[in-house]
Amino acid sequence: MALLEHPHKALVVEVTEDSFSMAHGYEQALRGRTDIGAVVSFTGLVRDFNESPDVLGLTLEHYPGMTERSLMEIAEQAWQRWSLQAVRIIHRVGDLAPGDPIVRVLVASAHRRDAFLACDFVMDYLKTQAPFWKKERARQGTYWVKERKTDQQDAERWS
Repeated sequence: MALLEHPHKALVVEVTEDSFSMAHGYEQALRGRTDIGAVVSFTGLVRDFNESPDVLGLTLEHYPGMTERSLMEIAEQAWQRWSLQAVRIIHRVGDLAPGDPIVRVLVASAHRRDAFLACDFVMDYLKTQAPFWKKERARQGTYWVKERKTDQQDAERWS
């Protein structure tokens, strides 16, 4: 596991091979904070379909060090765009099975609108800017997952 914390802000990035619970990161982001009025989170799961209708699993590869820095840059961009109290990004790597959690983004703010917008932004940028490579395993073999045009269009709306 690699954990990267921003020195002056409540920005935390974690890249891990370990599974995590749906509550992971929630208590750490809120601990001792009374200025938080909203927490928005997103958890992405491995589906049993994607480019193939029978996905058996996937392998997520990354460049250690570079990946954490890239995720921190995305968190910092969200921090600059909205009024936030905390941003946590937890991303899995390695071999995963259908139903396993892949990513968790947690954004805390004084107000819900900033938290919703920032969480949406972080996910759009994770899909298009973060250095992860996905190889899916299906009954007919393995293949690298291609970038989706819709993911790029989603990210472009923030420009």
